Amino acid sequence: MFIGVFLFLILMQKKDCFFLGKIVKKYSFKGELLIKLDTDEPELYEQLESVFIELKNNLVPFFIESSQLHKSELLRVKFEEVDTEQDADSLLKCGIYLPLEFLPKLEDDKFYFHEIIGFKVEDINHGNVGVIKSVNDSTAQSLFEIDRNGIEILIPMNDEFIEKIDKQNKTIYVKTPEGLIDLYLEDD
Repeated sequence: MFIGVFLFLILMQKKDCFFLGKIVKKYSFKGELLIKLDTDEPELYEQLESVFIELKNNLVPFFIESSQLHKSELLRVKFEEVDTEQDADSLLKCGIYLPLEFLPKLEDDKFYFHEIIGFKVEDINHGNVGVIKSVNDSTAQSLFEIDRNGIEILIPMNDEFIEKIDKQNKTIYVKTPEGLIDLYLEDD
């Protein structure tokens, strides 16, 4: 059993995980660290036994000795075998990941960004828009990045635009403002 779990941990790839947060600073001289969690529900992740830390583009399992929430969105963590400031320094600014199975289940009208990659987008007025290739969440408002035969179309992920999410048929129905999609297709 232990060998199977160990092999599972070693073979974990980033595509099989979700980003939980980033190690932002040291907390004590005993190797404790603060992780800024990228979640609306930090309390769900307070009692973790282990996480994956991205080191040199590899996910490395680290076991947690103790953890507790610190100032709402920060998680104060003591990893096993990270006992000094130098040990902690080597982990600063590293990303923290968990397997996708750890994500809480969502209602049918909600989704995680990774779930909708490959979904078709249908506009109520415009018809087939294309296929979601990624989600850009680095802007003020997250955007669907849609591929339409080599043309990139960006649609804001606004609740007012999203009419229906059909997970079974992998389709998102939207009602975009008049002219938005046409902006991208003028030369088409």
